[in-house]
Amino acid sequence: MKIPYLLLLCLYPFFIEAQETAPQEMKGRVHLNLNEGWRFYKYPDTMKPDSLLYDVRPEVAEKVDGKAADARPTEGIKVEEKQGVLKSWILPSGNKFISDKKRPYRRPTGDPGADFPFVQADFDDNNWETVNLPHDWAIKGPFYKGWDVPIGGGMGRLPIQGVAWYRKKLDIPVSDAGRSIFLEIEGAMSYAMVWLNGKLVGGWPYGYASWQLDLTPYIIPDKENQLAIRLDNPPSSSRWYPGAGLYRDVWLIKTAPIHIGQWGTQLETRTLSKAEAEIHLVIQIDNDGDADKEVKVITDCYLLDEQGQRQARPAASFSAMNAHIEAKKSTKIHGKTLIKQPKLWGPLPEQCPNRYVALTSVYTNGKLVDRYETRFGIRSLVFHPDSGLLVNGQRTFMKGVNQHHDLGALGAAFNRRAAERQLEILRDMGCNAIRMAHNPPAPELLELTDSMGFLVVNEIFDNWNLKKTPLDFHLIFPDWHEQDIRAFIRRDRNHPSVILWSYGNEVGEQYTDTAGASLAARLQEIVKAEDRTRPSTVSMNYAKPPMPLPAVVDVISLNYQGEGIRNGPAYSGLQGITTPPLFPAFRKQFPNKMILSSENAAAVSSRGEYFLPVYPGNSAPVKEGQGGDSLRQQVSAYELYSVPFGSGPDKVFVTMDAHPYVAGSFVWSGWDYLGEPTPYYLSRSSYFGLIDLAGFKKDRYYLYQSQWRPDLPMAHILPHWTWPERVGQTVPVHVFTSGDEAELFLNGKSLGRKKKEKGMYRLRWDEVIYTPGELRVVAYKEGKLWAADIIRTAGKAKRLVVSADKSELKADGKDLVFVTVNIVDENNQMVPRSDCLLEFSIEGPAEIVGTDNGDAASLISFASHKRPAFNGRCLAIVRAKRLQKGDIKIKVQGEGVEGSVAVLHCKP
Repeated sequence: MKIPYLLLLCLYPFFIEAQETAPQEMKGRVHLNLNEGWRFYKYPDTMKPDSLLYDVRPEVAEKVDGKAADARPTEGIKVEEKQGVLKSWILPSGNKFISDKKRPYRRPTGDPGADFPFVQADFDDNNWETVNLPHDWAIKGPFYKGWDVPIGGGMGRLPIQGVAWYRKKLDIPVSDAGRSIFLEIEGAMSYAMVWLNGKLVGGWPYGYASWQLDLTPYIIPDKENQLAIRLDNPPSSSRWYPGAGLYRDVWLIKTAPIHIGQWGTQLETRTLSKAEAEIHLVIQIDNDGDADKEVKVITDCYLLDEQGQRQARPAASFSAMNAHIEAKKSTKIHGKTLIKQPKLWGPLPEQCPNRYVALTSVYTNGKLVDRYETRFGIRSLVFHPDSGLLVNGQRTFMKGVNQHHDLGALGAAFNRRAAERQLEILRDMGCNAIRMAHNPPAPELLELTDSMGFLVVNEIFDNWNLKKTPLDFHLIFPDWHEQDIRAFIRRDRNHPSVILWSYGNEVGEQYTDTAGASLAARLQEIVKAEDRTRPSTVSMNYAKPPMPLPAVVDVISLNYQGEGIRNGPAYSGLQGITTPPLFPAFRKQFPNKMILSSENAAAVSSRGEYFLPVYPGNSAPVKEGQGGDSLRQQVSAYELYSVPFGSGPDKVFVTMDAHPYVAGSFVWSGWDYLGEPTPYYLSRSSYFGLIDLAGFKKDRYYLYQSQWRPDLPMAHILPHWTWPERVGQTVPVHVFTSGDEAELFLNGKSLGRKKKEKGMYRLRWDEVIYTPGELRVVAYKEGKLWAADIIRTAGKAKRLVVSADKSELKADGKDLVFVTVNIVDENNQMVPRSDCLLEFSIEGPAEIVGTDNGDAASLISFASHKRPAFNGRCLAIVRAKRLQKGDIKIKVQGEGVEGSVAVLHCKP
């Protein structure tokens, strides 16, 4: 019988009510987002916070700003645990990730903090700020200025430090009685502790971890339940901007007592051919109930389309799996199936990132009690010492970048569209691989790398027992490393984009010989226990081939050692680690291991800044008068300069071409990031990126594009051609092109045709006499016309040109549009040195959530709607308001120039 559509609409509320009051075994999993409507309070810097401490910390005596990034890590200062700290109550939160069941932490008696007002349901928090998650409390600033400040340039000069509280009421209906209810937090910076209804539930100290707490024993159905979360973010705790707050999604998960456990599925391709793929499945089933149960589990696999929607019919099904599960216990069940003519996951552009989803249904007594989706991909990986990485049998050179986790003016608060934009711009450059430096990313970022076809080196730790900053996570490593690693791998193991686990970056244990190697081996054992389908590694900037630590890892990952550290005439005499190019030595010592350049270059530049004279070689350390201007805190964009331990990009290309067995190259870094502003620690953000903090491409971007997309016809001239103070003087001109030769013209007159020789990655005309007008380059490949580029001398700034990266926003309260402002002259030529003050305003159902211009030295709040352009450009980030629609007008005014308006539309 067909039911009329209007009648269905009328009956829909009754269906919902019926579902809500159905017996527990009939109610499936509910995954409820808790991002809306939190109350937030942070203790002022002038006020002593509460005494609900996770643990005592050592006093900070040393200043770390300006410390060399490759300085040797040191022993932490030991402090004794004092009575009254809450660590003993928090440690049991990780018990399910401890393999030795005789060693779980036991919770002491008592409820610490139960009498503290902030955890009480009747506490009046109406005067607290209302925030939505993800939330970074520090990103609006203000920036700290000068040297003697609580947070210096290394951590981004933003007020990340201190204790803060988040509160939210949870409405738990009476129908949830008997269900298992969990709180899942994807990222909380840091030392999180959670109370529900005045009871300390647990927490997790590592700020980059995703974790889950069982709220069931503390829930009171049929009333509002008060959730309170305390965060404690230390100063001197990081080498970059860590962010602050509940900076990723938070979820409430409701299940029947019988359910699939946390990250409880693992899919593995055992054999693969064009005809079929053998898929093995392991499922963990938890029984939180008081009675033993018999369960039946059915899993179907579906192919996903490009939008991530599953096809109507399954591609394969697992045979039904049955198990007996004792009360309060868990069990693992195993199955396998064949997928015929499998669609493989592989990196773009050579392959296609096809994905599947496994839909698992759990039954007891013939009734559905849980349903769980696991997205996965089918692909084969071979890590070969000579051929490098083979994905599905195809050699794939990793053209990679290192990425920190902040999103520029948005800070650490994760936003899917902002992350997608970063990946889109990197992909256009030719990048196909991302190294997560140096911590687990947001889960949504891996969803993006899966769907967009990026390879991922997934990394968890920047240090182990030895410290790099006084209050970094060496303080918790002894207690938490096993739980952190196991949780990290279980969360991410089904992502096809993840090809390699890295459990350490430049750790101090490189220096401790067999002791460090022994610790590495214990960590490797934990990694292998969780996932034997992928190799694992540690990135090394000091450990040499004969040392014991490199022998532990599956893949040799070298930071800067392949190209040589402080190696070459321009770097002679610099203090610090000094190493010749070591690719050959590692290859000789480990002939059966693949080698990866996990960090290289560490070149620095400021977009649109060009300083003369220009270094005549291909790489030099930046210093005053050699690519650097300490007064303005800017670095030349001729793209020849690096930090002392790094190399210019041209030098890196020479080394990579000379060692074709090296499987990939990961540039430090893809985007500029907050913190670590080498060489000028009075600034706020790095100079390392191929792309600046606002998302504007630096010249170096085009140099990498010319190498990583050799089939793309492109040519790029630098510098700009507006130099009124240098008429009749020399201004060197460089060209980046995917062609093999080019001819340069100034005002129609040829300045000569140059051809790339071996080891040459740019074409240089270093003796050009500046004359206003037009520079034009014509590039050739194999003797045929290939590409061209033109730049012209700009006149006086006349008007603003506003453009948006899209014209429509979704009214979900999350979607973003990135609005670029270019300053142009009367001929619409961009004025490359203009820095006029701009003011943004907006009308309609959206808000401006940040502005930026890419200037690492700027200490204007990202929340400001007034900002000067930096070398002719500026950015505003606009966010749609939730459940509102209509036109949006973004107006931009500037001093002495004609303003402009961009019109967008917000759709439901």
